[in-house]
Amino acid sequence: MVTAPQVWSVSALLLAVTDALTARFGGVTVSGELAGFTRASSGHCYFSLKDAQGAPALVRCAMFRRAAGLLDFAPADGQRVEVRGRIAVYEPRGDLQFVVESMRRQGAGSLYEEFLRLKARLEAAGLFDPSRRRALPAFPQTVGVVSSLGAAALQDVLTALARRAAHVRVVVYPCLVQGAEAPATLVAALQRAAQHGQADVLLLVRGGGSLEDLWAFNDERVVRAVVQSPIPVVCGVGHETDVTLCDLAADLRAPTPTAAAELAAPVRQDLEDRLHALQLRLARAIQRTLERQAQRLDMLAERAQRPRRLLVAQQARLSALEGRLSLALRARCRLARERTEQLETRLRRALDMTVQARQWRLQSLATRLESANPRVVLKRGYAWVARPDGRPVTRADALAPGDRMDVVFENGQVSATVNAVRLNTSDP
Repeated sequence: MVTAPQVWSVSALLLAVTDALTARFGGVTVSGELAGFTRASSGHCYFSLKDAQGAPALVRCAMFRRAAGLLDFAPADGQRVEVRGRIAVYEPRGDLQFVVESMRRQGAGSLYEEFLRLKARLEAAGLFDPSRRRALPAFPQTVGVVSSLGAAALQDVLTALARRAAHVRVVVYPCLVQGAEAPATLVAALQRAAQHGQADVLLLVRGGGSLEDLWAFNDERVVRAVVQSPIPVVCGVGHETDVTLCDLAADLRAPTPTAAAELAAPVRQDLEDRLHALQLRLARAIQRTLERQAQRLDMLAERAQRPRRLLVAQQARLSALEGRLSLALRARCRLARERTEQLETRLRRALDMTVQARQWRLQSLATRLESANPRVVLKRGYAWVARPDGRPVTRADALAPGDRMDVVFENGQVSATVNAVRLNTSDP
């Protein structure tokens, strides 16, 4: 009697496999390198664990929120870790996965270590200097895209540009974005874009992936080609948490390819709204200017239609000025006349005082002169004795007997001869 083979349902088979794996690998510790690490909004972490020695072996892992909350470091791609957990089957897809219950860091993986060494060397060479980064054109007319023709990132960029700025022309420079040949094609695409010279800005884009998937954008040849590009480069490689050396060398880093398109080209509607606002401001300014000029023209027309009114106003102003001038002249003349009279009075008073003072002095001098007149002395009975030659004789011892002398009186002169000289005995 032939026994019918046992027929399993899919869920029963997966359950049996799970039981077998749990019995055989209930709790194991595995060492490997992190790849494709992501943390969901629920707090669960999903990643792959691969051999650090480069062997093509990989296992998908899940670390639930409770275990992830106990981590004392931030896991990242390329880190070498040691995880402990159990093998299980994810029944909705039938995938083998490793449920991680704990994780500790062992050190950076070989590829990540190479990334850090290359980053340090290029940074020392000045390729990541922020001062050499250029500003993007505010209103690009042509955007160049360096990416793979089959990449979803290219479609995201084209969709974003078509939605935001349909007026911008897009030129695609195809290349490989993954694999050993990717660096050479990336360099060639960047050089082709520079030689083409039509793009105002270049978008270097690729979707997310592990450190190995994005390694072409860490190649030194590609990094130097980005730095040497005469066209500003926006690098949008991977997801927001992915960082490549091209991101550091580009003029601007975008977290995603779509964000790179949004940073490169402004929204057409925003530009149209801004242009419309400027148009309204210009129209209002022109209208205000026209209104002011119209009012000025009306005023000039009114003044031109009534010249007599203007003439009368000017005549009245002239008459007022003439009256003010006449009053001012009369006042000045009156003040001048009064000042002249005052000066004349002061001058006459000064002259009178001067004449009187001179008269008093003259009278004093005359009195003094009269008192010194010898004839006045002679009238009092005195006489003046002189030699014949006219020299006066003032002393008796100046004469000798026989000398002739003239004696002058008030009313005449007598000539005489000295008979004798008698001197006073009291004289010395």
